Amino acid sequence: MQPQGRSCRRHRPGATAAPAHAARLPTKAHIVIAGSGLGGIAVAHRLQGLLDGARITIIDAKQAHHYQPGYTLVATGVWPVDKVIERNAALQPAGVQWVQDMVAEFDPAANTVVTASGQRITYDYLVVATGTHQDWAQIEGMDIKAIGSNGLASVYPSAEAAVATWAAMDSFRQKGGQAVMTLPATPLKCAGAPLKMTFMLRDRLAQAGTLDKSSITFYSALQNVFGVPAVNDSVLQRWQALGVGVQYGQKLTAIDIGARRATFATPEGEASEVPYDFIHVVPPMRAVDAVKNSDLAWQDGPMAAGGWLEVDKSTLQHRRYKNVFGLGDTNGTPRGKTAATVKKSAPIVARHLVEVIAGRTPGEVFDGYTSCPMIVREGSAWLIEFDYEGRLTPSLPMIEPLQDSYAAWLMKIRMLKPAYMAVLKGRV
Repeated sequence: MQPQGRSCRRHRPGATAAPAHAARLPTKAHIVIAGSGLGGIAVAHRLQGLLDGARITIIDAKQAHHYQPGYTLVATGVWPVDKVIERNAALQPAGVQWVQDMVAEFDPAANTVVTASGQRITYDYLVVATGTHQDWAQIEGMDIKAIGSNGLASVYPSAEAAVATWAAMDSFRQKGGQAVMTLPATPLKCAGAPLKMTFMLRDRLAQAGTLDKSSITFYSALQNVFGVPAVNDSVLQRWQALGVGVQYGQKLTAIDIGARRATFATPEGEASEVPYDFIHVVPPMRAVDAVKNSDLAWQDGPMAAGGWLEVDKSTLQHRRYKNVFGLGDTNGTPRGKTAATVKKSAPIVARHLVEVIAGRTPGEVFDGYTSCPMIVREGSAWLIEFDYEGRLTPSLPMIEPLQDSYAAWLMKIRMLKPAYMAVLKGRV
């Protein structure tokens, strides 16, 4: 999800676009791209403009392409669902082979990808853009098919779940009650989404006149609610003023949907049951099985548990397999699971891959750029941009990162989808 491209950007070191009339590099290389989300399709378009004669194959069975940064807007009643769904076939670059199958196995030692149907596809170069796996199995009793009923909500599983989440939120705000918002301890795609849902739930209660009959508590499995300290502090200050409570070190381990009771556990293993009238469930996340179970995954360190792709954070080249690059949510990097990250990193990955084909060493540095338009109420948002180090990197002088802004709200609801589509088609 995530959200979170941007429509314009001032010049930044390491983000220089390729010269408009640069000669395309002649090559007969076969490049396989695993995944047809924003990252996979964007890099395919980019490579077509940089290479002459290359054979490019995209592997992904998905027939629909979802604008996941829009899920929070659907789930809070701002957008209709049709604004987040596109046909995947209409987005595939002309001249690129689309294998409509899922990657089941990576064998990087043999330069081979194995699909779910058993196809063995060899490559000279590989771009892994497989996204995340939502590990719902870690929450006993959870059933994503039940989202929308009994106060159960989650913006993450699908566009349909976003629609059902709005139904649950809309029903809840009519009467009010006890709301429970959750955050797991794992890396997340669009880590701002749980916060946006909290802000918007509070706003919807205020609009409905049921705020005085309600309570909202945010249960975080971590010791914070957002990984960037300045943003974390600002959110907590705002929530304190709005009456949103926070509980730390509380991991959602089980849910009884019919009884509307959630079970949380502390790091020490102490469990507690919490009743609710509305709950927003955020699943723990990890790499997809094909990456996690392969030699492409981190073998040790903090990213190994999630099976995230082992790439150099500055070049996004695999640290051991130099003909492999990672793009988007699958990367085992300190930050960067948003569409805005792909906006900046897809051109870098494409240029680095061309450098490797030409026999040169990639030298451009990716700074971990991430962006999060943090909705704080209907009609107002913060535009937060930051790098690997958690430093705020604002790029629009008229928008202060941590101040309420109608301009940031308009950017989120009107400008970021067209910007996303431009990134998808390799235009920016």
